[in-house]
Amino acid sequence: MKRPSFRRCGNAGTLSPEDQAVIDQYRETLAALRNPQPWTPGSAQEIAVRVGPFIERAHTRPGDDHGPDMIAVALVHPGTPHAGAYLHGRQLGYTERGWLRCKTTAILGLWQPGYAMLTHAAAGLPLPDDPGMDPAHYAIHIEARKRDGNLGGHTLLRLGPYIETRHAQQDYDRLTATLDGRETTLVPGHRVSVRFGSFDVSDHQKFADPYETDAVALLDAAVAGVSA
Repeated sequence: MKRPSFRRCGNAGTLSPEDQAVIDQYRETLAALRNPQPWTPGSAQEIAVRVGPFIERAHTRPGDDHGPDMIAVALVHPGTPHAGAYLHGRQLGYTERGWLRCKTTAILGLWQPGYAMLTHAAAGLPLPDDPGMDPAHYAIHIEARKRDGNLGGHTLLRLGPYIETRHAQQDYDRLTATLDGRETTLVPGHRVSVRFGSFDVSDHQKFADPYETDAVALLDAAVAGVSA
């Protein structure tokens, strides 16, 4: 019995440039997953974070990326900073999130291009309404600085995070009005002032929640604690 013979097509095994690009990208993704690059707190480098079953690229907020448990990040489109990626990012909700509180346990390591295939953007999906991260907005800082020209002083009170800017502005106006004429008398030898600042998620335990207690009442309690 004659055995069947098989002929190999002359172009068998030849990949198109498009197919080769997909394979190369797949290999790059596997390499990134197998060999994550460790992230060091305070390194000010882009990181890869888990958002549900996906992996996203994130910027860290300078000065607010050193906490052992929590840091502030902004999710960005994997193709950033190209214009096309910005437009695509707007469509998928990347540019509307602002700063978010990110648990360090959600960080895979430093961002690598190989992770791009694992993002919502690569799947053509918008970011979820709840990415599993609370907003890391701005805060209000009330400080007492010495009046003798010395740079010494201390922070009386930190309020934050404010979920909406208008709430922060309302408390800022109320606190400023409360201090009017009393800046130099509340704390002997010091001038008390109010300023906007960032909400340092790394030091979140130092902040009072402005939504739980009236801001002016918190100021009065802080001043009383200094005077006691």
